[in-house]
Amino acid sequence: MGRKLENLLAWFDLRSELEDYDFIHETIAQGIVFRGTNLWILIFAIVVASVGLNIDSTAVIIGAMLISPLMGPINGMGYSLATYDFPLFERSLKNLAFAVGVSLLTSAFYFALSPLNEAHSELLARTSPSIYDVMIALFGGLAGIVAVSSKVKGNVIPGVAIATALMPPICTAGYGLATFQWNFFFGALYLFAINTVFIAFAALIVCRFLKFPIRSIVDPEKKSKVTQGITAIILATFVPSIFFGYRLVKKEEFSRNSRAFIEEVSLLEGNYLQGNRVNPSAGTVELFYSGYGLSDSLITVIKERALAYRLDTSKITIRQGFEASLIQEKTRKYQTETEILNSKITALTFALRQRENQIDSILNISMTGERILKEIKPLYPQIQGCAYAETHSFTFDKDSLTQSPKVPLVVFKAPRNSLRTGDKRKIEEWLRNRLDNEGVNVLFDETTK
Repeated sequence: MGRKLENLLAWFDLRSELEDYDFIHETIAQGIVFRGTNLWILIFAIVVASVGLNIDSTAVIIGAMLISPLMGPINGMGYSLATYDFPLFERSLKNLAFAVGVSLLTSAFYFALSPLNEAHSELLARTSPSIYDVMIALFGGLAGIVAVSSKVKGNVIPGVAIATALMPPICTAGYGLATFQWNFFFGALYLFAINTVFIAFAALIVCRFLKFPIRSIVDPEKKSKVTQGITAIILATFVPSIFFGYRLVKKEEFSRNSRAFIEEVSLLEGNYLQGNRVNPSAGTVELFYSGYGLSDSLITVIKERALAYRLDTSKITIRQGFEASLIQEKTRKYQTETEILNSKITALTFALRQRENQIDSILNISMTGERILKEIKPLYPQIQGCAYAETHSFTFDKDSLTQSPKVPLVVFKAPRNSLRTGDKRKIEEWLRNRLDNEGVNVLFDETTK
């Protein structure tokens, strides 16, 4: 058993493929410097990423992340803290600060000159970091430092650069700086801080796990202070992400429930949903209806269905007809009066079809009596006629009127005393099975001789 366990653990052993410690040190030390080639690559990558964000191109953004050299000083910080190489840590921190400053200025300069100022989805996605970004940074950083310290590099480093996405948040912060939109600036900087802290933390964990040699003599008190400082920075970065992660989950839940609710109330008694606005941040839903017009009872039904999807009814707004805001939206979309007229024609066509369906339903009900009579006549020839209807019953309960669900009513016409009590019971039982309804009411008209 012990042998099998050793063989299994050998599959997960990192030390067998570990590079020389001095080689790893030199590699990391070289990667933290932003001078000459590295600096220009950084500037070019920032411009490419900014253009990608500006035109909402995911492919361009990925390309920028692949050529970004920002991982170097971040890995350097984690490595230097793990090995207590404080001069290297100081150099890594200074170079990272310099790289961030250059990146912010470059991206802000681009967005200040760009004629495109609209914030697309790629920009918006970098303004609301959460605990999920912490997980991406941590596990991406673990993969990155393992690759750096291994003889087998593979394609891990480019993949980590894409997964952890260091370039887009810093460019988004530059956009916020250029356009004076501070929610973009601080939200994106927080995402960059998450990526930086947890990639560095991942590097520290791996370096200590692999027992990288200590580069300086440190007394226990200083080690304790370093550990406390690291813990404080991690907690300060991590704790807010939990709150933002919770908000993200609630927004997703609201969006999912809103979509299901909107689908259910899109057609209501000759009224159809012409448009809607859903704001997950504010928790509001606006519905725009056209058709016959919504009665108070229908509006009550809509809000009751909203409760079933855990939506706040006080934040649901229902509008009928072509209101000014909706007209403006449609005008911007179609730009022609013909399209608006076509929309009205569609509404009328739909209403006509609804009315036709109602008529067909009424005709079908009226023919049910004929079918029942044809089926029961061979069994009870004495039955001369059959009437069928679906109706409500009304009762007074403590001075309040209550209405029952719609139930079938069947009246059979037969000569007096032609049907025995047992026959009537059998007919009632047959009819309940025939209509698949236990609530059916059966009457016998025996007024004829």
